[in-house]
Amino acid sequence: MSEQSYPQKELCKQKGIRQAEDELVILIQDALDKTSYGDLEESQFRNLVRVSETTESAEVIKNFIRYQVGRDKKWGKGKGSLAERIIVDIDGNIKKNSQAIAECCQTDYKLVWLELIRRYLGYGARHLKYLRDGKS
Repeated sequence: MSEQSYPQKELCKQKGIRQAEDELVILIQDALDKTSYGDLEESQFRNLVRVSETTESAEVIKNFIRYQVGRDKKWGKGKGSLAERIIVDIDGNIKKNSQAIAECCQTDYKLVWLELIRRYLGYGARHLKYLRDGKS
């Protein structure tokens, strides 16, 4: 297989990320709809989105989630909690998808992984807004 140029790799990566979006939306909506958590406010979820946008580390994002769990019960605690489900999704399906995209596009999976995590969390903030203010 020939080595792809940087523009080709970037186009391939962006296409793979766009193709993964449906699964990301479904994963986070399922997490918010089917897990236990307290009175989580949109602003608290947006803080997590901001952390994801300011780091190049999935571990920092997971660390922030665990920190929030330690502060109060709004993210839930233990098995079946929203916090645990988000971490499981990050380390499971999202990581697996990023590795597949990266392998296909001959690029670093960590960059793809972070982009998928950021989108996943962004879609979560939107769905939480719907659950809090838009659902009748």
